Amino acid sequence: MQFGRYFEEFQIGDIYKHWPGKTVTEYDDHLFCLITMNHHPLHLDAHYAETSTEFGKNVVVGNYIYSLLLGMSVPDVSGHAIANLEIESLEHLSPTFHGDTIYGETEVLGTAPSRSKPDRGVVEVETRGYNQHGTLVCTFRRKVLIRRQPEAGGAAHEQTPSVSSASS
Repeated sequence: MQFGRYFEEFQIGDIYKHWPGKTVTEYDDHLFCLITMNHHPLHLDAHYAETSTEFGKNVVVGNYIYSLLLGMSVPDVSGHAIANLEIESLEHLSPTFHGDTIYGETEVLGTAPSRSKPDRGVVEVETRGYNQHGTLVCTFRRKVLIRRQPEAGGAAHEQTPSVSSASS
């Protein structure tokens, strides 16, 4: 089973559909808010959201949706990454509510081999997140530094975990 892609495997225009989706619970949203110290009542106070906002209910904090989509993309995009280099843009286009299910996809926008290190290259991608109704809720573009495929017969560019057994 493949986890991530090497630089050579990215083709401009390819779209990777990330699976499975994730249904966002009230617990997920509140925990993320508390961990990140975002105490805005729009996210945490149901009475406030019902009586003082245009939505009439709590809205899931946008950075959770971004983080969720970033995580969903790891097996398809950054499993062989050396680093996420840059987030070029991040847009929250529609609100997400407790109980919504988020699905993601990532499109390859560009590739460029490293000029200084032959074992890597930069891949530019756009990740888009949709709710269960197909509404686009979040989109972001980023550049990722990706390992090149190891040469046949050459040393691998990554460490492979070793398993050892202890004898008694």
